[in-house]
Amino acid sequence: MEVIFKVIRYQDNHGSSVQSYTLNVEPANTVLDCLNRIKWELDGSLAFRKNCRNTICGSCGMKINGRSALACKENIGSELSRLSKISYSSDSDNSEIIPEIIIAPLGNLPVIKDLIVDMNPFWDNLEAVQPYVSTDARNIPEREFLQTPEQRSLLNQTGNCIMCGACYSQCNAREVNPDFVGPHALAKAQRMILDSRDTDTNSRLDQYNHETKGVWGCTRCYMCNEVCPMEVEPMEQISKIKQQILQQKDDSSSRAIRHRKVLIDLVKEGGWIDERKFGLMVIGNYFRDVKGLLSIAPLGLRMLATGKFPFSFEASEGTEVVANLINSVQLETKSSSSLAN
Repeated sequence: MEVIFKVIRYQDNHGSSVQSYTLNVEPANTVLDCLNRIKWELDGSLAFRKNCRNTICGSCGMKINGRSALACKENIGSELSRLSKISYSSDSDNSEIIPEIIIAPLGNLPVIKDLIVDMNPFWDNLEAVQPYVSTDARNIPEREFLQTPEQRSLLNQTGNCIMCGACYSQCNAREVNPDFVGPHALAKAQRMILDSRDTDTNSRLDQYNHETKGVWGCTRCYMCNEVCPMEVEPMEQISKIKQQILQQKDDSSSRAIRHRKVLIDLVKEGGWIDERKFGLMVIGNYFRDVKGLLSIAPLGLRMLATGKFPFSFEASEGTEVVANLINSVQLETKSSSSLAN
């Protein structure tokens, strides 16, 4: 089977270019197998990272047809099958068309050459969450800190992360907000919170609550979950940290916390959001934040001038049912958190 590999290549001071290579391949060949053949047989100047070839080291992260993945994990047959499912070609007969696979470097990271990116920002953001167990508040034992099998099992999912950079590359929040530490760092942060040997849970939660640099910077696009090769589900880990923060902090702690709590309270109260109250409670902090109130005053005046300001609010039908559902979910969440702790 013939496949055209279009590789996005980068070099210092030369920008990017697309170079095409045609290979006869087997469906079971991995993308990394094909890149190796291109380098060994067609173009020795092609640069990319690799190591274990067994989905363990995370070295060969790159974008394959726009999706961040490990080149050693993705095979040609499954990738072409995936492309056929999302293709919107109007041609009735594509049997004569040679399939193409586009390979590019990871996103959200500076490119050094071709498919090799500078991982320093990735590691710096990981370091920012202090990804190591702190035992400062404990006496050092004679041998080691012991964990029960149950305590250790809580770390299984987050411990599977191989730091490949796929989630970081695909993160929409990182693309628009360079202060956001990234899903990989926050998944590791949740691993630290779950670790029974760590003594800094409260200070960690304060740190991760830092506006859009921490958990509130996540846009919940689910792309990190979609591309993670190890099923760590970074967004789920971020959501768990948010829940713990919300349980410990009151409405006045930050605008991000007020946004979440006020939204839920208003939906419980009326079935949907009373927009008149929402801005005043979240941005104006219940009339306590004068600067915040002044910031939304121009918008309020424009809404009044155009007749778009809602002077009344009517609760939706089934408000009581909605409130009961929310209460049930909140009780279940608290129960699950108590069991985890």
